[in-house]
Amino acid sequence: MIHDDIKSDLLGLYERAWESFGMLVLELPADRLLALVRRLKDDFGFDLLLDVTAVDFPERRPRFEVVYHLYSSGNNLRVRLKTRVEEASPRVPTLSHWYGAARFLEREAHEMYGIRFAGNDDLRPILLYEGFEGHPLRKDYPIDREQPLVPYRK
Repeated sequence: MIHDDIKSDLLGLYERAWESFGMLVLELPADRLLALVRRLKDDFGFDLLLDVTAVDFPERRPRFEVVYHLYSSGNNLRVRLKTRVEEASPRVPTLSHWYGAARFLEREAHEMYGIRFAGNDDLRPILLYEGFEGHPLRKDYPIDREQPLVPYRK
């Protein structure tokens, strides 16, 4: 099975591997992300970045888990990558060098969770307005928080 090939060929780049609903999941440190993604793209044909998001675990250290979903159109196969980052410096490298969609997907994760993507020079808001304060998908974001008013642009 190709999952076993991926796991054996990438041994040392990830810390833990398992299957979830037929999808291979690899957990890895952020400093190995670029090397692992490069191998998945070049050696196994993972040519599409489907999603970049995060999960907030306020009680855990590190607090955030950045989650990537990649797809190999040639093999009809998906893989999920998970890496953890600290609240004090939630930063991972950008994947925009290999996947154009990363520029947009990373912007959304930055806006909603405050995760920084080193190398992505366009982390402007896309869902919220300029001047919005905070990151609304963090679990400690106050649901009744009032936002500052900003002038309407015509």
